[in-house]
Amino acid sequence: MLTLAYIGSGKSVHRYHLPFVLERKNFRVKTIFSPHAKSTKWDKIENVNYSENKDDVFLDPEIDLIVVCTSVETHYEYALEALNHNKHVLVEKPFTVTLEQAKTLFNKAKEKGLFIECYQNRRYDSDFLTVQKVIEEGKLGDLLEVEMHFDYYRPEVPTQAENLPFHLGYFYGHACHSLDQVISYFGKPDRVVYDVRNLLGPTKMNDYFDVDLFYENLKVSVKSSFFRLKERPSFVVYGKKGVFVKQFKDRQEEFLKRFIMPNDPLFGIDEETHYGVLTTIDSNNEISENKVISEKGDYGRVYDAIYNHIVYGHECVVKPEQTLLVMELLENGKFELR
Repeated sequence: MLTLAYIGSGKSVHRYHLPFVLERKNFRVKTIFSPHAKSTKWDKIENVNYSENKDDVFLDPEIDLIVVCTSVETHYEYALEALNHNKHVLVEKPFTVTLEQAKTLFNKAKEKGLFIECYQNRRYDSDFLTVQKVIEEGKLGDLLEVEMHFDYYRPEVPTQAENLPFHLGYFYGHACHSLDQVISYFGKPDRVVYDVRNLLGPTKMNDYFDVDLFYENLKVSVKSSFFRLKERPSFVVYGKKGVFVKQFKDRQEEFLKRFIMPNDPLFGIDEETHYGVLTTIDSNNEISENKVISEKGDYGRVYDAIYNHIVYGHECVVKPEQTLLVMELLENGKFELR
């Protein structure tokens, strides 16, 4: 059993981590630390120590893995301190503010023989897993273009923010997921073209991005906005023999917001109306259209992979070079801001 401590006591910990960890018998959550841990608005977990003293995390010899779930501006500081106290570390996205900070953390972990990783739970989104299945079945033929959208209609968010640092904007906060999906499946691109904007003006927060990643004959586009009253499809995949359209994104977040937890047998499961549609053409120019049953998403698989790495020595799923490349892409986006 691995014993965990969390730094942070807000939404990230209680919505996107604990519901999945508490379902797994090979993890024990011992401590949750933050300066306001004892007054958290979230329901407290039984038999967990809510502490406002960081020594309860860093100096506790029982704790194997520290999970950093704070503002990105404190990720580097907390992760480095955890490594210096010989703890394995999992860091929420985005991993750090700068590429250099990320390099320092990975070098420190390697030097001390410790594990550190970015929490990329959306590798286990239902829509992304379903797209992989469709591609690997080969019915689309050679791939030509992939469009990925993660849209919201939340105009009040960028309206309220003035002179927000770029690393606290939309590109860092959301493209880190989609770019990681692209890198994890397609690898390092040959070139990248950015369109990153503050739609409301230069003093407002970054609220829009459109990034094209090119791989020989394939173009992968990652697009998102706070101003999409009607969401674009989550994924559109074009090949020489057809197209796959997945209109609806993974539903795990939707269920968590409704306080439906992973122990519910229907948690995150797509209904038939959420299935993607595969349209193909055969050698006789006959067109067929079929719904594709969605794969099951499960953010908890992040923790399964971590356990298998630390306990059994399996290869890391989220590799350091992938996180470093994502950080490089995020950092470069700042210089393309319009």
